[in-house]
Amino acid sequence: MPGPPKPPVLHAVSFDVEEHFQVANFARAIPRDSWDRQPSRVERNVEVILALLARTGVRATFFTLGWVAERHREMVRRIVEGGHELASHGYDHRFVDALGEQGFREDIRKTKQILEAISGVAVLGFRASTFTITKRTPWALSVLAEEGYRYDASIFPVRHPTYGVPDAPRHARLEPTRGGRAIVEFPPLTVRLLGRNVAAGGGGYFRLMPLRFTSWAFDRAEAEGLNGSLYLHPWEFDPEQPLVDAGLLANFRHRVNLHKTERRLERLLRSRRFGTMRGAIEEALGADVLSTSVRTA
Repeated sequence: MPGPPKPPVLHAVSFDVEEHFQVANFARAIPRDSWDRQPSRVERNVEVILALLARTGVRATFFTLGWVAERHREMVRRIVEGGHELASHGYDHRFVDALGEQGFREDIRKTKQILEAISGVAVLGFRASTFTITKRTPWALSVLAEEGYRYDASIFPVRHPTYGVPDAPRHARLEPTRGGRAIVEFPPLTVRLLGRNVAAGGGGYFRLMPLRFTSWAFDRAEAEGLNGSLYLHPWEFDPEQPLVDAGLLANFRHRVNLHKTERRLERLLRSRRFGTMRGAIEEALGADVLSTSVRTA
């Protein structure tokens, strides 16, 4: 006799917690040394997300900048108190290749300490600014594992001018690193079209493409037995944010369909199983894969 039906695949939903003025798209228009003079909107935007998640009964992962956490400690605690997972987005949104190996180590160590001190919970996951763990940074996963991180979500298996490893696997897996260690890599959702990987996992792709495309991409993942990963940013829920003098293209990429993000995400979250990055990884690779320091030998 056939056994009981398998439950639906658990997909991950996550948010890269940063201010609207910290995006790489605006780096020239809003210098880093002016950030403390910019109007903060991240706390208001995170509250919108927390309310949405409460309505839908979904727990999510919040990859949070250390710079933001230091200035919004109660917001970080509310994230954790809501049952969500706290993870690291680095300290102040610098690209991994720009930091270099030692700078990257100092950055991720500092951020982990900040987040854990504020929240009282262990931080296991990391996502790089603008997915900048690439073939230019072959040391990055080893440094993460050495600094106590158990999973990474930074390797986007697409072709892009700034980021991406087009031939990287599209699924969650263990990646060996130096010293006999391993770290879990969980990439954003992509689909195979005409022999190439097409981004479908969130951010501008989620706002620019119709919701039916994103839903179809998750259907494809489920058909392949893959746990998908969706990412967004708090500023994507804020159509009233100030207009930045950064040029037409930069503003189009940043602002397109901001007024639709909340409604679209709520529909998607209600249509299938979503949870934290940690939950989806444990479903895909085993319940104990993140519980101890993993070694390959």
